[in-house]
Amino acid sequence: MAAQDQPLKTLYSLRGSTPWKRSLMEFSFTGFVPKKPRFRLWPGMPAYQFIRAHVAHAGLIVFWAGAMNLFEVAHFVPEKPMYEQGLILLPHLATLGWGVGPGGEVIDTFPYFVSGVLHLISSAVLGFGGIYHALLGPETLEESFPFFGYVWKDRNKMTTILGWIVSVDDLEDIIGGHVWLGSICILGGIWHILTKPFAWARRALVWSGEAYLSYSLAAISVFGFIACCFVWFNNTAYPSEFYGPTGPEASQAQAFTFLVRDQRLGANVGSAQGPTGLGKYLMRSPTGEVIFGGETMRFWDLRAPWLEPLRGPNGLDLSRLKKDIQPWQERRSAEYMTHAPLGSLNSVGGVATEINAVNYVSPRSWLATSHFVLGFFFFVGHLWHAGRARAAAAGFEKGIDRDFEPVLSMTPLN
Repeated sequence: MAAQDQPLKTLYSLRGSTPWKRSLMEFSFTGFVPKKPRFRLWPGMPAYQFIRAHVAHAGLIVFWAGAMNLFEVAHFVPEKPMYEQGLILLPHLATLGWGVGPGGEVIDTFPYFVSGVLHLISSAVLGFGGIYHALLGPETLEESFPFFGYVWKDRNKMTTILGWIVSVDDLEDIIGGHVWLGSICILGGIWHILTKPFAWARRALVWSGEAYLSYSLAAISVFGFIACCFVWFNNTAYPSEFYGPTGPEASQAQAFTFLVRDQRLGANVGSAQGPTGLGKYLMRSPTGEVIFGGETMRFWDLRAPWLEPLRGPNGLDLSRLKKDIQPWQERRSAEYMTHAPLGSLNSVGGVATEINAVNYVSPRSWLATSHFVLGFFFFVGHLWHAGRARAAAAGFEKGIDRDFEPVLSMTPLN
């Protein structure tokens, strides 16, 4: 019987047959000859293709960074704050000090242009590396570069990477922390290169390509949640001059703005009571520190450069609030009050946000939301691949049973 006359169910009767397998079937004079694929796509690529995919993937990432960088440079208006222009890459470069003058003012955009061009050139190099390893490179690295060769089940080769999260509120902690943790990571890398996993790790962990994929997804998920928290709350690692104020900062800025206004109108900000009997402008925290009153009391532990000069040894200093407030502090607080990274019909944390959301979305909102959502879905991916990897290691993961799909019993198209 000719191959084309055989029932479709007979042709594809191999248990566990998949569209991937079908695409690899070769036609010969005797009919279809099943060709067993070297690997399945979903459990993770084989080790010999690992470098190809990751180098090419890195090229795509770097290409996006360079292209988006140049796009933001082309649309950047120096007279407006970065956070009013929807920028997400230039604030990172400005945070590093490139092209920035006193007070966070951008005085030179050429370093940003150079950064974009360098990323594009780097992406071309990485893209060429991906193509080389896909078409011309060796199938395995064991012969030419034994150190970089491995198999998924080699417990002695596969190790873990450690991550950290700490709270910082000054530049010294950020710089020193990176030096400290960078040194620890270097020592940790050397440690894992020279040592083998302990017995408990050999027993507890699953050693397969899909397991490593699940571990990586979990790590990226943690990174996403950490980035979400940092960009939303931390105005040291993510300066408000470039990313806009944090929610607590905008709330405190509004309290400060109204304090300045009413104090000029004759209010005694040190003793005025609010509708709840607490201080309207100033009050004490549970630990006795003088803080802003009203709804913004919940954000009493905020630290911001425009507010710190008005603090004393026990919180906000009343005499400084009466005598030492500078015009630049008033302007900064009014600016931040009207650029809260919040959205509401009335108020959130004391900030009237119904005006602020018109034609303005803070980069903090974009970055925090996107990293939270992506972190969540990476975590779901971790659970999915971890479950499959553990099931495969336990011996009861059979894959998708395709014997009873309705399409297999239907008449061939020809």
